[in-house]
Amino acid sequence: MAVKFKIKKGDIVKIIAGDDKGKEGEVLKVMPKRSQVIVAGCKVVKKAVKPTEANPKGGFINKEMPIHISNVAKVEGK
Repeated sequence: MAVKFKIKKGDIVKIIAGDDKGKEGEVLKVMPKRSQVIVAGCKVVKKAVKPTEANPKGGFINKEMPIHISNVAKVEGK
């Protein structure tokens, strides 16, 4: 049975639990099988990347990590 969520890609949500509690951002991706969402600007981590042709120096990038859908609330009227 497919799980249906009220939060969709592009919605504005508020983080209600965790280190980023109180922040608002746009949903970039919804992962229904894992019950997680990725929110722009929230739960950002530094990730080490190896040198590639596209990025010859390698180094660090900032990346948003998934948040459980129960820790976000849709902001009405935005």
